[in-house]
Amino acid sequence: QVQLVETGGGLVQAGGSLRLSCAASGRSFSTYAMAWFRQAPGKEREFVTAIRWSDDDTFCADSVKGRFTICRDNAKNTEYLQMNNLTPEDTAVYYCAADRFGSGRRPSVSSYYYWGQGTQVTVSS
Repeated sequence: QVQLVETGGGLVQAGGSLRLSCAASGRSFSTYAMAWFRQAPGKEREFVTAIRWSDDDTFCADSVKGRFTICRDNAKNTEYLQMNNLTPEDTAVYYCAADRFGSGRRPSVSSYYYWGQGTQVTVSS
């Protein structure tokens, strides 16, 4: 059973930075794509960025390009989301997701089978 646990959320001022972590357990993730999604109040869950575990290929939503970076630590089975220059529009619950044979280039909720519980990110103006 795959488990994903996010940490690192919190309150930050606009222009600040946060790093989220997602610890994965349960199996080898060498074939996986792992992603971050977010969901703001009253809005649908949206894709943020993804990484393909096998070759570190990454894919990013236009709204976060140049500000957010995804990376992974294979030894720790952990993926990270470094978020810089945050704005109030980035306020949301951020979810880690995994897809066993994913390409990392399908930015839809339905492409990912495993999900974490989410971590709240709040950016104040």
